[in-house]
Formats: sequence, C-alpha cells, structure tokens
Amino acid sequence: MKMKEYLIDKRYLVLFYIILMSFISAVIYLDPTVKVNVNNILYINFVSLVFFLLYLTGIYLFQKRYYNIITDIINNQEEGIIHSLPEPKTYEQNLYNQLLREISNEKDIQIQQLHEEKRENLEFTTTWVHEIKTPIAVSRLIMENSLEKNLDEVLDNLEDELDKIDNYVEQSLYYSRLDSFSKDYFITEIDLGKVVKEIVKKHAKTFINKKIRIEIEDSNLNVSTDKKWLTFIINQILSNSLKYTSECGRIKICFEKDEKEKKLIIEDNGIGIKSEDIRRVFDKGFTGHTGRQDYKSTGMGLYLAKKLARKLGHDITINSVYGEYTKVTIHFPKLIDYFNVTKR
Repeated sequence: MKMKEYLIDKRYLVLFYIILMSFISAVIYLDPTVKVNVNNILYINFVSLVFFLLYLTGIYLFQKRYYNIITDIINNQEEGIIHSLPEPKTYEQNLYNQLLREISNEKDIQIQQLHEEKRENLEFTTTWVHEIKTPIAVSRLIMENSLEKNLDEVLDNLEDELDKIDNYVEQSLYYSRLDSFSKDYFITEIDLGKVVKEIVKKHAKTFINKKIRIEIEDSNLNVSTDKKWLTFIINQILSNSLKYTSECGRIKICFEKDEKEKKLIIEDNGIGIKSEDIRRVFDKGFTGHTGRQDYKSTGMGLYLAKKLARKLGHDITINSVYGEYTKVTIHFPKLIDYFNVTKR
C-alpha cells in the first residue's frame, strides 16, 4: 500500500482536520478578548499539522504490512487465502478477517454443492444410459426374431419396450426440471379420481398381460395441485406396484379424507419391502433388496416422486410388510398445513 493511496483513503479525515483547524484559527483570530497575533496562529497550525502528519505516518506504518499482504494475496490469487491472512492488529482488521472467512466458507459450501450436484448428475446420466440400452437391445432382438413370431406378438413386445424407454426418458426430463420447478407449474383444482383412472388406463396392457386385478374406489375427491407433475408422481408409484406385483396379483386404489388432509392410497400385494430398506426407499439411486432382484430398477422413480410431491406441498409415505404388501400414500394437506409438510 503506497502513501498516496493511503492519503486518498484518509481523505475525509484530512478534510475534517482542515475544517477543524480553520474553525479554531478563525475563532482565535476574530475573538476580541484573545490577544493572539497571526504568527502565533500560524505556529499553532504548523505544530498541529506536524503532529497530524506524524499520526498519519504512524498509522500508515502500523497498517502497511497488513494491507500489503492482502494486496499480494489478491494480485497472486493464492489458494488457501484464509490461511494466508495476516494477524489483525486493530478491531477493524479483525472484522475484515471475519468477513473474509465467512465469504470463503460460503464459497466453499457452494463449490461443494456444485461438485455434489455434478457427481449426482453424472451418476444419474451413467445409470440412465445403461438402463435405456436394455429395452433398445431387447427391441433389436425382437425384430431379429420377428420371423418366428406372429406380427401382433412382435408389435406387443415392441410396444412394451417403447413404454419402458418412454418412462426412462420421462424420468430424465423431470429430473432435469427439478431446479427450475418454480417456473413450470400451475396449481388448479382437479378431480383426483379422474386423473387416477387416466393413468390406470395408460397401464391397461400391463394389467392384462400380468393378469393383475385392479380395484379403484369411486370418488369425487378434488385436490389443489399441478396435474402434469401429479400425473408423473402417481405414474411412478403405479409403475413400481406393477413391476413388483406378480401375475394374478391385486392393486387397490382408494381415497380418504379427514380434518387435516386428503389421501390417495395405492396398495399392492406384491413382494413388499424389507424393514431395513423402508426408510431409504426415497433416497436417490437406492434400489434395496427388492430393486436388486430386478435388474431394471434405477432407484430414481420414488426419489423423483417424493421430491416433486414436496415441492407441490404434498407428501408421500410408505408402509410395507415384506412378502405381503406395499401401501403408498400421497398426502394432500389442507392449505394451513402446507408449511408443516414442507418442513418435514
């Protein structure tokens, strides 16, 4: 830090000194009761100026090393800037150091979050690519062996694989929109029963092929939500139920309502979830014992469903007994309870 820069930094102090000494000199000179000639006034100003310059010089020398080290750190862009900070000698310098540490810690947290997001995105992309290759490879095998089968069977099998590809693409699309969710939703009042029937109809072929019985309770339950995002959430849950329910099984969909919330319950009598896995089923990429039995499981469906539900102000819970049933409940709290849901 150069003396010129230091004086510019202290320009308000210098200006204050000039105004103060001018005022004192004027009072002494103009006061008729005080007999002081001009030479004495000039002498007082000269001595005061010397002491003021000595003060400025002393403070400059005292703080010069601190500011020089800070300047070197900035110019050289050194790593580990916090560990290179000089020892503060004044309260002001101590505040600067604390501020720099806070900024550095905040930056480190942000960088760590970016690294974590990049790692998670890479993991998801890698998994997604591997998973989507499976139905593509199966489709090619179906076409290669199409001469040995009738056309309807080939088309049915190809349609199944295309549905799987469509589901993986949809997961990827919604995953990419998680961070921009606030720009892409519209809350309206919808008929929950009607939405559920539309989704079940989409999976009609799977129900028929696996001979799974579907029971849908009649309901005129209306909820406030975004239809597109809720459709994706229910579709992920129903797809899981169909995947892990064996042939001739049963899936039951019902609706409940009480003073605090409305509920959509999807229950199947499939293989269930082990007790040690139940708390982790919503973790990103977690497949658990059930998922590992099925090589097609990515562990992203329930993660995305939970994440999107919370953003909509809803919630999802799971109850299951391994080997007996799995019950997934989507909670639609009343408006006064939305804040409490999103805090959980």
